[in-house]
Amino acid sequence: MNGLTFTVLDVLAEPYSVTPRLTARIGIVASDDEPIQAIALRCQIRIEPLRRPYSDEEADGLLDLFGPRERWVNTQRTFLWQHGTAMVQGFTGVTEISMPLECTYDFEVAASKYLHALRDGAVPLLFLFSGTVFVQGERGFSVRQVSWECEAQHEMPVSVWRDLMRSHYPNTGWVRLGHDTVAALAAYKSARGMLDFEDAVTTLLTQASRPEEVR
Repeated sequence: MNGLTFTVLDVLAEPYSVTPRLTARIGIVASDDEPIQAIALRCQIRIEPLRRPYSDEEADGLLDLFGPRERWVNTQRTFLWQHGTAMVQGFTGVTEISMPLECTYDFEVAASKYLHALRDGAVPLLFLFSGTVFVQGERGFSVRQVSWECEAQHEMPVSVWRDLMRSHYPNTGWVRLGHDTVAALAAYKSARGMLDFEDAVTTLLTQASRPEEVR
């Protein structure tokens, strides 16, 4: 057995999942005809931000992550998005599998900040594969490791991510706040007879955006 080759064929939204989930379709090619009994496959999925251009609007959204555009040559580094796993059934030669990718809209997560800032184009992904290969050959059963050199790039359309989040959180988003902040916001809302937290936040933002009056 000379090795395995992995190709990311597509990344699509899982339409019937309870929580946001993508599915990566991965093609696997064994370099010879030796039957593979199974693969316990692991994958680290990373984002490579230097592989795409950004509009001024997107650059504003990425300020927290990378700083101003003139610093990007030093600050835009490949970073982790998530890990995926899949159990590959036995095959000979070529097979395709589905790997579930759980997603979050938590803005405390760097990848979520990055993805939310993008408006169009593609998300530059890098899949780094590892795992255990179970082989039944002429000399008996053996266990081998997926080569650390096994990797694949993929351009996932930004629309895939945006449509996924829109379907699970229509016209809404999530911001994590501390208990004291939530309590203070609730008191502010109640004292002014506001209907919901969005009214309270909108009012505070409007007040903060007004220029100070010149006395």
